[in-house]
Parts: sequence; structure tokens; C-alpha cells
Amino acid sequence: MQVLGVIPARYASTRFPGKPLAEIAGISMVQRVWEQVSRCTTLTDAVVATEDQRIIDHVQSFGGKAIMTSAEHASGTDRIGEVANAYPQMDYLLNIQGDEPLLDPQAIDDLVRATLEHRWSMSTLVHPLGGDPDHPDVSNPNCVKAVRALDGMALYFSRSPIPYPRDAQSASYFKHIGIYMYDRETLGRLCALPRTPLEASESLEQLRAMENGISIYSVETSYNPVAVDVPEDVLRAEERLK
Repeated sequence: MQVLGVIPARYASTRFPGKPLAEIAGISMVQRVWEQVSRCTTLTDAVVATEDQRIIDHVQSFGGKAIMTSAEHASGTDRIGEVANAYPQMDYLLNIQGDEPLLDPQAIDDLVRATLEHRWSMSTLVHPLGGDPDHPDVSNPNCVKAVRALDGMALYFSRSPIPYPRDAQSASYFKHIGIYMYDRETLGRLCALPRTPLEASESLEQLRAMENGISIYSVETSYNPVAVDVPEDVLRAEERLK
């Protein structure tokens, strides 16, 4: 099976313009992500997908691969869909977050291996938070929680603290890690579907898949990312690098 890792890198970020080129301890964010992805052993190839020539020039300057995509895409999934058209030989595509400079290659390899072994059409990663409802990530709406079936199939994703801790014997909490793997057919179907009510309510694009009956399987990982969403997050990432 041919697997392509795609790193969306949008220059025109509302909260952090030029984010992919922001330096993290002297190295740009997109280069740090590229270098981590390059350490994966399960990918056939990888490419940065952007809407800005400055990012393409920068990626090529350090030996990476980049492709120009439309500036009109409403989501990262749509951008991945455009890339899929340029790589017709690929059976699976991964949507790898371009704002996680401390990305763990092992987590991606684990996701790819599990997806290929079980022949899942769509999959993602989750990080266990334990069973404490007072864990700060549980109540944080910026931390998306996942509820899973016993076989790992995702039952729901929410910004709310789910499952609800009715008693002390609460089920475990899982933090969703926004890396997705899709087979080509499922990705094409997702890109053709309109926005759905739950997706709009939670502002979570994976709910579009669930509301349309597309199963999403999850793989546990010890990887707990430090995402860089705003300029202030750069310092947190640099602290983790020390």
C-alpha cells in the first residue's frame, strides 16, 4: 500500500499569520514538522501543502517537497483532497498537523500500521488522560475529547468533558490528537459532503464523517502534542525542546 503524508501549512492563519515560517529555537515550524515526518518508516512519500509561494520556497530551501494548493479551501481535509488528485498512485493519505513542531514519528508509524492491518477507511490518534474528571484537559474546550468503543472505534468527539463522571468509577478520558489517515475513496467522499449540524455546533470537522456513517477508528499513543496556535505558544514549544 502506498501512503502519503501531507503537511498542511497555511500562511494566512487568522490567529498567527505566517505561522509555518515562525522560528522555534532557530528553526522554522514547518521545517521541524518536516524533519519529524521524514523519520517515519511507514510513509511512501511526504509533501507540504500550502497556498503561499513563500512557504514553497522555504520548504525547497531545506530539501523538502511542497505543492501549491488553493487558498479557498475551508478545511485541512479539503486541502488534502486536492493533494490526492496530484498523487493518484497513493492508496492512503495522512493529514499531519503542520503546527506541531514536536511531532512524534512513532505515533504516525503506529497509526499507519494499525490502519493497514485492520483495513480501516479512516483513523486517528488519541492520548489517554486517565479517569480524573479534574484533569485540566478534561474541562478545556480547546482540548477535544474522544469517546471510544472497546474495539477503538470512535463513538463521539466533543469539546465538552465526555464521558460525564456520574460516579467515582468513571471511564477513562481520551484527548484527540488531530492526525487523520484516510483511504482515497473515503477522503474523496468527505470532501464532497456538506457541513453537518454537529460539525457546525462543535466546530469539529471529523463529526461530518461520523454524521454520514463513516467509522473513525482510534489508536492510543503516549504522544501528547504541544500545538502552536498563537505567537505566545512558541515559548511553550521552545521550553519542551530544552
